[in-house]
Amino acid sequence: MNSTELAGNWEEQKEKLKQKFAALTENDLFFSDGKKEEMIEKLKVKLGITKEELLKIIEKL
Repeated sequence: MNSTELAGNWEEQKEKLKQKFAALTENDLFFSDGKKEEMIEKLKVKLGITKEELLKIIEKL
C-alpha cells in the first residue's frame, strides 16, 4: 500500500476502521501527506497489533 492508495480511499477506509475498532477516533485516523508512518505507528500501538497486521486490515477494507 502506498500513500496514494491510502489517501485516495482514506475517507471510506477510515469509516470502516472506526466501525471495526470502536476505540479509534477521528484524531487517531487523521492522515496528512508525509505523515503516513506516524499515523500507522500510532494506530498499531493503540490497537496492540503489528504494522503488518494493520496494513493487511486496511488493504482488506
